[in-house]
Amino acid sequence: MFNHAIPPSNLHEYALTSLSFGLCVGIVFVCSRLPWLSGRTCDLSAVQSMHTRPTPRVGGIAVFGALGLFSIFGLGPISGTYSAFVLVTSLLFFVGLAEDFGFHMSPRRRMLAAISSSLLTIWLFGVWLPRTGIPVLDPLMEYSAVGIPLTILVTAGISNSFNLIDGVNGLASLTAIVAALALSQIAEISGYSTMVHLPMFVAAGVFGFFLINYPFGLIFLGDAGAYTIGFVLSWFGIALLVNAPDVSPWAILLTFFWPAADTSLAVYRRLRRNADVSAPDRLHVHQIIMRGLEICVLGQNRRQIANPLTTLVLAPFVITPPIAGVLLWNQNWNAFLAVLAFGLLLFVGYAAAPSLIRRFRR
Repeated sequence: MFNHAIPPSNLHEYALTSLSFGLCVGIVFVCSRLPWLSGRTCDLSAVQSMHTRPTPRVGGIAVFGALGLFSIFGLGPISGTYSAFVLVTSLLFFVGLAEDFGFHMSPRRRMLAAISSSLLTIWLFGVWLPRTGIPVLDPLMEYSAVGIPLTILVTAGISNSFNLIDGVNGLASLTAIVAALALSQIAEISGYSTMVHLPMFVAAGVFGFFLINYPFGLIFLGDAGAYTIGFVLSWFGIALLVNAPDVSPWAILLTFFWPAADTSLAVYRRLRRNADVSAPDRLHVHQIIMRGLEICVLGQNRRQIANPLTTLVLAPFVITPPIAGVLLWNQNWNAFLAVLAFGLLLFVGYAAAPSLIRRFRR
């Protein structure tokens, strides 16, 4: 899977950014003529809503469109492989897009689409997660009965986690860009030349969207965009582990730390309350930070400022773990300790946040 070199060219990244940016501008421009592109009114009253006005939530069209159209240009010997991967990814993309267009796709259906796309990828390319960085478990990963279920858990979980953090302007796209750059850097250090470029293509496509999404939130990723980005990047991480034996799985996890950790917190608190793990709530980290900014700093009815400011506040915490992943790319034990340390810091901060907000309330 993705084991041939790509002719390097910065023009690829510029073209993807321009294409994604242009598609986003076009969507924003026509949304006034096509009201169904501007989101559903009921979205504003959803329990997890962080926005104040109907906005196009089909930015995933721009990201996926840029990556899909680019499959016909300049990829040399991996053009066929890349095109097949885009085709498999399209199943998840179109299920998410149906939800974005207002056709009810339950979390279970979207998760089933992510599982199906992963199964198709495994069947098509004959690869799965080769190791976990856990000595007792790694010898069993070569057996499909162990490796395939764990691969599905990882890829479907990362896909869903990007959707869960897509709550404030720029957060999910910033996280995706940083994760993609970290994967690219790890690939370069480890000598896996193909994966130096493919994550950069994702980063470039997402950056074109980011320029329209942040700070004013003129367009959102939607389920199609968030699920697709998480799915593609998670499989790039697996391809890196397959083709670069020295890379630590824990270092790869560090590149996805923020979405993975926030999702783990969501599952933990919902199980603790005996609630449905797929039920939305307003207790994600970015939601608490935004309310804290409104209560302690900005005052009420300042959502238009608190929303993008939340991403700015969280940016250091989003960026630092992937940097650690790059630095510890082949140090399995140290990368594992870094995951534990970042996880502990996040858990302690999350637990302390309500008390701090009450203490510093304006």
